[in-house]
Amino acid sequence: MNIHVDETLGLFHLQSKDSSYLFQIIEGYPAHLYWGAQLNHDASLGHILELRERCSFSPNPIPANRTISLDTLPQEYPQFGTSDFRQPAYQVKLEDGSRITELKYSGYRIVPGKPKLTGLPAVYAETDEEATTLHLYLKDDYSGLKATLLYTVFANHSAIARSTLFEHEGKAALHLEEAMSASVDFSDSEYEALYLSGAWVRERHIQRKELGPGALRLDSRRGSSSHQMNPFLALLRPDATEDLGDVYGFSLVYSGNFVAQAEVEQFGQTRVSIGINPFDFSWQLAPGESFQTPEVVMVYSGQGLGGMSRTYHRLYRTRLCRGNFRDEVRPILINNWEATYFNFDADKIEAIAKEASPLGIELFVLDDGWFGKRDNDDSSLGDWFEDRRKLPGGLADLAKRVNDKGMQFGLWVEPEMISPESELYRKHPDWCLHAEGRRRTEARSQLVLDLSRKEVCDYLFDTLSAVFSSAPITYVKWDMNRNMTEVASASASRERQQETAHRYILGLYDLLERLITSFPHILFESCSGGGGRFDPGMLHYMPQTWTSDDTDAIERLAIQYGTSIVYPVSTMGAHVSNVPNHQVHRTTSLTMRGDVAMSGNFGYELDLTALSAEDKALAARQVAQYKEIRSLVQQGDMHRLLSPFEGRGNTAWMFVNEDQSEAFVAFFRVLAEANGPIRRLKLKGLDPNKKYRLESGTDAAGNETSPFRQAFGGQSFGGDQLMRIGLVISDLQGDFASQTFRLRTVE
Repeated sequence: MNIHVDETLGLFHLQSKDSSYLFQIIEGYPAHLYWGAQLNHDASLGHILELRERCSFSPNPIPANRTISLDTLPQEYPQFGTSDFRQPAYQVKLEDGSRITELKYSGYRIVPGKPKLTGLPAVYAETDEEATTLHLYLKDDYSGLKATLLYTVFANHSAIARSTLFEHEGKAALHLEEAMSASVDFSDSEYEALYLSGAWVRERHIQRKELGPGALRLDSRRGSSSHQMNPFLALLRPDATEDLGDVYGFSLVYSGNFVAQAEVEQFGQTRVSIGINPFDFSWQLAPGESFQTPEVVMVYSGQGLGGMSRTYHRLYRTRLCRGNFRDEVRPILINNWEATYFNFDADKIEAIAKEASPLGIELFVLDDGWFGKRDNDDSSLGDWFEDRRKLPGGLADLAKRVNDKGMQFGLWVEPEMISPESELYRKHPDWCLHAEGRRRTEARSQLVLDLSRKEVCDYLFDTLSAVFSSAPITYVKWDMNRNMTEVASASASRERQQETAHRYILGLYDLLERLITSFPHILFESCSGGGGRFDPGMLHYMPQTWTSDDTDAIERLAIQYGTSIVYPVSTMGAHVSNVPNHQVHRTTSLTMRGDVAMSGNFGYELDLTALSAEDKALAARQVAQYKEIRSLVQQGDMHRLLSPFEGRGNTAWMFVNEDQSEAFVAFFRVLAEANGPIRRLKLKGLDPNKKYRLESGTDAAGNETSPFRQAFGGQSFGGDQLMRIGLVISDLQGDFASQTFRLRTVE
């Protein structure tokens, strides 16, 4: 980790673990030179950029030097209107209505460590030795607008964190109409784009396509990062695989409207930019005011997608997530939602808890329906007080009943929403997002509270604090079940209405910061109809997210595999639910469902009182098995072995601990194959010079009495053999079959 500056050449060389990032000041413009595998620092790096004169359709800002055109110069933070016709990184409307500004280099500063971003989530450094940050100053003399480009390099991660701080030092108010977190100009277009798309119950499926002339645009205009597009984009060389080749990742630490785009221009350069979506966005900057963009975490890998993913996993697991639970194993839980929906009382909940305790389950989570008069989803959001019809003794009594069974107690809430049929709405009908005199669009019979307003956030903090203090609550599932419409605020002026969506996110972040600070003993899990807000921004406050409302084992293979492209397994909630599955009506074995869910934060979401004795015995073995391997799964390095998006949909992955002495392997066969070939599964991440003994998980019949049993006759195998020859996996029976193995080194 180092930042080299050659002021004579105007050269900046940023070295993170295993990677280099270079740019150079050319006539006052920061020009991008290189990003990739680490280079030795040398003055000759200042001669990388090759400039040539183009035709008059690529104008020249420096008349005496026709080799310089902003239309072709690779830039660090480009602007529109002064001869660059490509996608700008920012755009400003001045008091006279014009949009012509020109940010040029005015200096730099290097500081140890990583400064916090005011009001925004970000990755962090625990010591100054972990990171170094460059502040690159740009200024427009005409308007007085100043931009500071922030670059943080890491000693232990091949990553660079970038963001931009705007400060207005002029005399007249202006409006930011676009403010990207970062922009990078690649010198060619020989790339493929990889991103994660989907829909509710079909989140984060992998898409990979070749770049060509024109623009690829990924975005959300829904008020959240969304089920449809994740705030992530990667560029890969066409020959890049899971394990080999150059990959460049861009992950935005933000939970609201975003855009990520890759534009291939006329001479084959590729411009990638990512940040807040400029659609319906404007931010007024009065003299003396500032605006901080969200952070983008940029990762380079020369070891393919897997190398990129493991960098994100380690960084996000240890330097994005925070709090008491960051490094702790997560509890195994039972959630009553798919068991009861709204139809429960205290006795029914206690009956499920009574069945859960002997299985070794550690946490009971009471889901929707415990508050107000909520017998369906038509009412009561905002009325955060117990429904004494269902819970005569309130939450405190129910929590005691659960605690008496030897389990912790958790709770579901949906604080960001309000039901028109609620006491809160009758008292404060103006507290929701709305445009005066216009229709208020409902979704799931609910509206969105206006978290851009301080009084709304203060009400939620006070009300939720009272709820969380009313019982020994150790877990909270924080849900958000609709997207934003009529995005306007009754408290905002005309000039600031287009700030509402971003101010909402800032209000949410501030509320979450206050709550996690006040209740550090509570494990918070975020949810938005499942994975509708699975993003790095939320992970800064809540170290895990409900991955998807789709709990079908087969669908979850694609969802969890795609999620792992960026996000560590420690952030994924994964539960065993009933069959036929409530989303796709597929029937899979309890073994298969358990094996899939064990590749995440494990739990159950079904009526345990309805299980057969045989299934209860199997569930107990699954719980015991997960307890033995959960620290490995949640904190080990993940290696993807087979992709559900290729071939017959068969999927495999594995987890390896830091010293490569232990591993856990999971293989999932989707459809049986008639008279098929002998297939072997090649493992990854092991020490080729170590010997490993394999133990298998419970078999399909569930006949074993211990969570793991000796496999392959107790024979041990070399790590080199397991990675280069592999294990035979073609002898499973039937559709929807799975097999898991634990590997441990032997002398």
